[in-house]
This record gives sequence, C-alpha cells and structure tokens, in this order.
Amino acid sequence: MVLLLLEHIVQLFLCLVLGWVLIRVGLLKPTDSRVLSVVCLYLVIPCIIVGAFQIDSTPELLQGLALSLGTAIGIHVLFFVFTALLRRPLHLTPVEQASVIYSNCGNLIIPLVTAILGPQWVVFSSMYQLVQQFPLWSHCRILLSGDRTISLKKIFLNVNILSVFAGVLLFALNISLPAVIEGTMDSMAAMVGPMSMIVAGMLMGDQDILAVLRIRSIWKVAFLRLIAAPLIVLCILKFSGLAALAPDGESILLISLLAASAPAASNVTQIAQVYGHEGDYASAINAITTLLCIGTMPLMVFLYQL
Repeated sequence: MVLLLLEHIVQLFLCLVLGWVLIRVGLLKPTDSRVLSVVCLYLVIPCIIVGAFQIDSTPELLQGLALSLGTAIGIHVLFFVFTALLRRPLHLTPVEQASVIYSNCGNLIIPLVTAILGPQWVVFSSMYQLVQQFPLWSHCRILLSGDRTISLKKIFLNVNILSVFAGVLLFALNISLPAVIEGTMDSMAAMVGPMSMIVAGMLMGDQDILAVLRIRSIWKVAFLRLIAAPLIVLCILKFSGLAALAPDGESILLISLLAASAPAASNVTQIAQVYGHEGDYASAINAITTLLCIGTMPLMVFLYQL
C-alpha cells in the first residue's frame, strides 16, 4: 500500500507541476486558478461527498462512521492542545498555528482514498472534513483576523457542510439517486485529484521557490505539520486499540491518519488573503508542505503498517 500511495502522490504532484508550467510559460495567470477552484469547490467535491453516502446502511458501517467521527474530533482536540503548548516556546504566528492545526483533508485525501482503498471508503474521510469545517470558519478566521464574532451562516452554509448534510439525509432515508445522476457524479468525482493539484500548481506559479526555501521559519512549520503532529496521532491510533471498535477499524484509522498527515490546508491561505494577514506566507507554507508530503505521507503509512 505504501508504494501505491507513493505512486498516486507522485501522479498528483506531476499534475501540480503542469499547473505551475502553465503559469511560468505565460499561458495563464495565477488569478485564473479561481475558475478551477470554483468548479472544484462547488461541483466536484460536493459530488464526491454526496456520492460517498450512496451506500446501504449496515450496523458495521454505522460503527465505522462513529469511529471515524470520534477519531476526527479527538485529532483536532489534540492539534489544538499541541499548538497551544508550542505557541510561545516556538514563537508561532497566527498563520503558523493555523497551518499546523488544519490540514488539506479534502482536495488531497479524497482522491488518495479513492485510488488506494476505493470510492466506498470516501465516506469515512468526509467525517474528518466535516469536523474540520466548524473550527476552520470560526477559530481559524478569528485567529487570522482578530474578529471574535462567529458567523454561523458561513459555517452551516459552507458547500462542503451542506454536501455532507445532503449525503447523510439521503443515507438516513435510504434514498438512492437515479443511475444517470450517480454516473454523472462519479464522472465529476474523477476530476478532483488532477484539478486540485493543477490549481495548487497555478497558485505556486508566481512564487520564487528558492526564496521560499530560504525562509527558516517555514521549515519549523513543515516539521510540525508533516512529522511531529502526525507521529503523535500515529502512535495513538496504532497502540490505543481503537481499531477494535469497528470492523475494518485499521483501514478507517488509516484514513484518519492520512487526513492528519496532509499538507497545510489551502483554506488557511484563502482566509489569510481575505483578512490581509500574511497571505503570501500562508501560501508559501501550503506550497512547501504540499511538496514535502510526497515523502512524509508514505512514511507515516509505512510506520502505521509495521
């Protein structure tokens, strides 16, 4: 599985390179990536999430969903505590704190889970994404803007949250979508990996990668996001006995580990840019952690399977 994961990460990385090339040769501008981002955010990912819930309800599945949801909540609590303890000793800025806590658990993890385990497993990765959306649009926005007002509208009307609610409703009511609609959604879902990485490459297109690599603090954040925090999660998931709580528990926890080991969330960059707080630095962190995860994510999976 480690080699399979590495192969698919490399494939996604090559898609990122293609997006970068489009910018460097002058065919497109970094701002053109917004069009693809909108398509991905409002069409492709919702199709994946809703389609993931088009499965029959069984006691085993419900146990797995409960394990996935509980694990996602526990990981986020752990990351909050982990960052709070290190904030002062390591002089972490708000953007650095947010980059350690929030991972790119949607655009990257969904295509990886689909490729490695199969589309029927995406429903478990949706639980991590569901849990992250609430603090992302409350805590992260407050952290980066200093505005302590919480917008419930932005949380509950987030397209990913609405997609999960729609999927859960169809699942609970045992409603199956017509075959033609489900087939269309599957076709859309196949686009998520390449499209997400092309967008990431386009956003990196106007950055001086060598200059980014010379930013010392960025390596501190990359280590915390890709090595230190995931290792803590790995040890807990591997030795806590949580896998025994549901059938296929090891695979479900592996999905949680992948989500926890992912690069810094692209949403952190978007929020930082909106509120004018180190948007370029947040983008650089996202770029570097995306590049480095080619090696760190397979390493985490290898250690988990030992």
